[in-house]
Amino acid sequence: MDKRRLVAQDRGAASNLQASVQMRLWLKDPLAIFADGAERGLVVDGTRIVELVGRGAEPRAPVAATFEASRHVVLPGLVNAHHHFYQTLTRAHPAGLNQELIPWLVALNKVWARLKPEHFRVAVRLALIELMLSGCTAAADHHQMFPKGLENAIDIEIEEALKLGMRMTVTRGSQNVSEKDGGLPLDEIVQDEDAILADSERVLKLFHDPKPGAMIRIALAPCSPLAVTKGVMTGSARLAERYDCQIHTHLAQIPDEEIYCRQAFGMGLVDKLEEIGWLGPRLWLAHGSCFEAEDVARLGAAGVGICHCAASDMLLGLKICPTKDFEAAGATIGLGVDGSASNDSSNIMEALRHSLMLGRLRYGASGVTHRDVIRWATEGSARCLGRSDIGRISIGLEADLALFTLDEPRFSGAHDPLAALVLCGAHRADRVMIAGEWRVIDGAPVGVDLAALLAEHRAAARALA
Repeated sequence: MDKRRLVAQDRGAASNLQASVQMRLWLKDPLAIFADGAERGLVVDGTRIVELVGRGAEPRAPVAATFEASRHVVLPGLVNAHHHFYQTLTRAHPAGLNQELIPWLVALNKVWARLKPEHFRVAVRLALIELMLSGCTAAADHHQMFPKGLENAIDIEIEEALKLGMRMTVTRGSQNVSEKDGGLPLDEIVQDEDAILADSERVLKLFHDPKPGAMIRIALAPCSPLAVTKGVMTGSARLAERYDCQIHTHLAQIPDEEIYCRQAFGMGLVDKLEEIGWLGPRLWLAHGSCFEAEDVARLGAAGVGICHCAASDMLLGLKICPTKDFEAAGATIGLGVDGSASNDSSNIMEALRHSLMLGRLRYGASGVTHRDVIRWATEGSARCLGRSDIGRISIGLEADLALFTLDEPRFSGAHDPLAALVLCGAHRADRVMIAGEWRVIDGAPVGVDLAALLAEHRAAARALA
């Protein structure tokens, strides 16, 4: 090999090394971190975590930049596994105050039927920012409202998520058993079976990315097996297999669902899931608060995910989800804030504290720990969404991180920083990184005029008063 070629190769190798070094960022010496073997932090290169730096160690290769994290508690980015973004426009709405689930839905469906695309877009943007500020780096939104003019709601959600750099699973929801059929939803917010399945396939073809590191995925999410026809459920299951996506629905939020299912179909809710081909690891359920022990065992054995929505369950006066029983049976537990009109917040960090406190009412003071709820909100929620590339601080995974400080009075005197985040009620992240990019700095969303967004959102909410 001639000398010129060797020199060119050496220069190329040096150039590649330099480019790599320029991308490497060391998050150094965190106050605490939810990861083993990372006492001195981690190194990010591009969109991924490439090194954990243990006690007494230094990064194994040169870094281009260092972020001093000595004031920060570092968590994997929090993952919100169930939400309804449009509901940010109807928080504390007089029509829904102090109501149980069914009358609450009946009252607010009349409001939501008036949603316009411009209202919906700002509702989505506000929900994404609110989640991000609370440490959320990936979110699932369950959108099942399609009044006239809002047929492209899924496209709007994806546009807004990509603009802000939020990782999302957008669930294409559906309802087609309406008032005229003896159902709960208004006729003007539902679609027919053919339209639902056609648009479900359209958005899967356009937007679903099953590869590791994907920013956007699609899941299919009929509102409930009791709110759609069997054809929608079975058709959605077939599409999920064909396009390798997850499936999602509300189930067992109140005891009346099991009673109705037995009366209408002659079988229980879990039998219904099995009949329509939904009982398997693609499925994650919202709520699951009212399953009996034998159903918990069946769902766990099938590898189903359960998204615990503690705040909405409490607000609507519902039962306490048997989270630890589900885990013991083999199910995955994730956390969700649920709709912002049944919470009334889109703060995923608050959901950890709610889940801890509510869980202890069922399992006792040692039955649910702060580490449990952190795990549920990170790795657990990620697994519900069918993702193994996010949810943990581990080499090779996506660099999605939430950094919190303990500088507020509420944390003064706290001895265990990780426990303090949950027990003392952290609610706003100081820094948030998604796919290796800072999206929140000093508690503010990067590149967003928050005052202007709030003014626009309040105007949209007034239109639904």
